Amino acid sequence: MGTDKKKKKILVVEDEEDVSELICMHLKAQGFETVVAKEGMEALRVTRKQLPDLIVLDLMIPEFSGIDVCKYLKKDPDTAAIPIVILTAKSDPSDRILGLELGADDYIAKPFSPRELILRIQSVLRRRFEIQSPVGQAEHDDQIRLDPIDKVAYYKKRRIELTPIEFRLLSTLMEKEGAVQTREELLKEVWGYEKTIDTRTIDTHIRRLRDKLGRAAQFLRTVRGIGYRYKKTT
Repeated sequence: MGTDKKKKKILVVEDEEDVSELICMHLKAQGFETVVAKEGMEALRVTRKQLPDLIVLDLMIPEFSGIDVCKYLKKDPDTAAIPIVILTAKSDPSDRILGLELGADDYIAKPFSPRELILRIQSVLRRRFEIQSPVGQAEHDDQIRLDPIDKVAYYKKRRIELTPIEFRLLSTLMEKEGAVQTREELLKEVWGYEKTIDTRTIDTHIRRLRDKLGRAAQFLRTVRGIGYRYKKTT
């Protein structure tokens, strides 16, 4: 997980004690430090106080829903970069899309495999703490540059704040510069979907990404009826 050797702290937000104990047991066996919150407001307080490295978040929790917790954390600059893995009995694709559009990094439906959960958590943390950028770090002002540590972009010395999904979407397009990538390919690469679902979520994220990029949005090209590509103008 990069060069950061300290134990990664995972906040488990789960009101069912047997489930939270199971998750914590497997996390500790893999060398993680764990902390538990049973309610939504408690999850917000613990997150702001302890700033965990990742949050495992159940959507169906008392007091304050998991969706609201996710929404508030992603709006707060102090907590927006903390990765969130949603774990819930809500398995409808629309719930998955909503969670991801709010900024969650992954989504696992109950009943779940503890091994799969650990693998997903490790994968998200690798992306969060990776040291090497997937794209070149050219210092030219007419190009977008990515910072893989803070998960932000720069264009003409302007810092552009991105959600984890937006960063992965942009870096995936830049990594394959000039190549057309279909919506289905992007769903698989960025969201990890093996099956095709409503591809409109790609269009929604591209639109938000373009809004944030401003003039740099010129590099994101729409290929009508197919998908998108990243192409520099020079």
